[in-house]
Amino acid sequence: MRNSWDVVVIGAGVAGGLAAFDCARRGLSVLLVEKRSFPRWKVCGCCFNANALAALAAVGLPELIRDQGGVPLDQVRLGLNGRTLNLGLPEGWALSRERFDQALVHAAEASGATVRFQTGAVLEETSAEERVVRLRPSGGAPTERIRARVVLVAAGLQHQVLASGDRDTTRIDPESRIGAGCLINDDEVAYAGGIIHMAIARCGYVGLVRREDGALNLAAAFDPSAVKSAGGVAHAADQVLRRAGFVVPRALETSRWQLTPALTRRAGVSAGDRFLLLGDASGYVEPFTGEGMAWALAAGGAVAPFVEEAQGCWSGDLEQRWQRRLEEMTVSRQRLCRLLSMLLRQPSATAAVFRLGCLWPAIPERVITGLNRAVPHTFCADPCH
Repeated sequence: MRNSWDVVVIGAGVAGGLAAFDCARRGLSVLLVEKRSFPRWKVCGCCFNANALAALAAVGLPELIRDQGGVPLDQVRLGLNGRTLNLGLPEGWALSRERFDQALVHAAEASGATVRFQTGAVLEETSAEERVVRLRPSGGAPTERIRARVVLVAAGLQHQVLASGDRDTTRIDPESRIGAGCLINDDEVAYAGGIIHMAIARCGYVGLVRREDGALNLAAAFDPSAVKSAGGVAHAADQVLRRAGFVVPRALETSRWQLTPALTRRAGVSAGDRFLLLGDASGYVEPFTGEGMAWALAAGGAVAPFVEEAQGCWSGDLEQRWQRRLEEMTVSRQRLCRLLSMLLRQPSATAAVFRLGCLWPAIPERVITGLNRAVPHTFCADPCH
């Protein structure tokens, strides 16, 4: 394998896969490394909103989700204290992460990117005009050291990629919830396709959506204390579903569950000496109707012009502009989700808003439309200005 690259992308998830594709299609030499093997399932609502679709269209992949057999979504069904509220959802899709992430990787490879699975990576020193990256293949293979003009860190919530000198001081919200999820193979008619079903309770929420393969994808966020008091994550999900008045799938307790670390966090840095953070690695809050996927795709589709600029030089100004771009695309939008999360922790306020939504559904539908609104994906030819 070659020793020097224009860009090394660490993490082949939503943000990293799209960034690798966009950089490769622009003629840059790209190495995409991923510590796991694909396809793989992960805790995720597997929903894509209008903002996510806009990010894909902006880099030339407007039909990717449809071509992979995605399920159109047109409704959100909310449940609280035994009452149900059905709301319209603009331009949504459901597609499993196994299929979507693999499709992004294939698109990147077809555009010229080199992909290495089961390979971890950490940043080392800066040498001349390049950054040294140490690759750690699984299975006991020897480590390798390569060089890149730019490194894109898209390695997820709990990555350990940056060097000690890169000032990685991620701040985790002390009240953050943890994520949990599982796949349920059932025949429950209560959970029809084309709808995001969301059960809401004081201690968290449970979202369910039917995937393209017919499986029911469950993704939830819970207060850690609620999981402990319920005697486990499956019991916590059972309680939330029952309180909302939703049917409890028969295979809920026997399904294989996965947990995430604390969800709400903000990275201490978004850029440093020849590296840029994107996707969940740059910060995250609890999403509701596909916002998390949209934030990651927006960043993955926006970073290539910065990578092209950095082939000639690196500057503190470039780092600051990337931070501002992230603010425009993701951080400002995460604030709305954070406000919603805070509201849902107040039972009286939540009940009042729910009653208001039942009387005037146009109000919560406007909120959903705001969460789905597409970020402008137009860039000047020279990102220096």
